[in-house]
Amino acid sequence: MKTLNDFPYLETERFILRPIEVKDAEEVFHYFSQDEVTRYYDLDTFQDSKEAIQLIKNWQKRFADNEGIRWGIATKDNDKVIGSCGYHNWEKEHFKAEVGFEVTPEYWQKGVMTEVLKHVLQYGFEKMGLFRIEALYDPENTASKNTLEKAGFIYEGILRKSSFEKGRFCDAAICSILKEEYMDKEL
Repeated sequence: MKTLNDFPYLETERFILRPIEVKDAEEVFHYFSQDEVTRYYDLDTFQDSKEAIQLIKNWQKRFADNEGIRWGIATKDNDKVIGSCGYHNWEKEHFKAEVGFEVTPEYWQKGVMTEVLKHVLQYGFEKMGLFRIEALYDPENTASKNTLEKAGFIYEGILRKSSFEKGRFCDAAICSILKEEYMDKEL
């Protein structure tokens, strides 16, 4: 069974994927305090920067407990965190995990997640020993759907009223990519 020891730094053409620190709380608060970011997210829109600090500490604890990993997406020019991407619901005994991500609206429609997901998927399959990577998203969130399809994910269906978020039951679309599909795509 795989374990994560030292936090891995990944590099893309425009970004460094690095640990999110408490010093990044202002940037994390900036985008999670916007309704358009949390619209499809299982968090309420942040009202206080303390909420960003708590979220960062939760991500750090998940890594320390070997339950997942969340990278901050930092710009190479100024090291500013503009979003995050990582794995949660890591089921080591089943060689699978769920990937999640978000980006500040100032960087929407700029190919950030398409660029980042290539490296995050590679890390998941090659370093974490994953065989299946899943993603759940709100069926109305076409931007996430399109991003995941570009990365090679295959739509599997709708989990009807599978979660209770923001006072209501919500459907979730599920898609996945398998290691062999990823390998075929990379060739």
